[in-house]
Amino acid sequence: MKTNEKIPVEKLEGYTCFACGTANPIGLHLDFYRMGDRICSDVTLGQYYEGWANMAHGGIISTLLDEVMSWTLIYFKRQFFVTRKMELKYVRPVPIGQPLTVKGKLLDGDSRLIRVQGDLFDGSRKMLARSLGEFAFLPEDRLSEVPQGLKREMKALFEKMQSAEQNGSNKSSP
Repeated sequence: MKTNEKIPVEKLEGYTCFACGTANPIGLHLDFYRMGDRICSDVTLGQYYEGWANMAHGGIISTLLDEVMSWTLIYFKRQFFVTRKMELKYVRPVPIGQPLTVKGKLLDGDSRLIRVQGDLFDGSRKMLARSLGEFAFLPEDRLSEVPQGLKREMKALFEKMQSAEQNGSNKSSP
């Protein structure tokens, strides 16, 4: 696979996750793609995600980075997890109404905890924010609050991703 090739990452349909859900009318509706060893998403934030005039709200920036780090784990590890800790550095103001790219990359970890890095760039590839997240993997029986149907759909998504990798297509879409 070429390192600059964008490989779409399949996601679940119909859920209301603020960041990636397809059924959330006020959500970010993020889509993801693999590029080399990173999971990425392109987004242009509208005025409803503003903090100060013409700048994205810090909580929205945090959401973008947490979500790309999460999808990095979903794609590469295919397990259930929760964000345990996240450190965030705001480097430059994040503009509203301009193309942005958020990228996630696995760093290190073991069977219980893993660290992931998230970066947010503008259209000129200037870094705007960076995050370091620590995620804890959870066995399915520890996810008592998650509906059984969602757990089944996530496990099916993990299997599709694994199958696509094994078949050499590197694509997780149908």
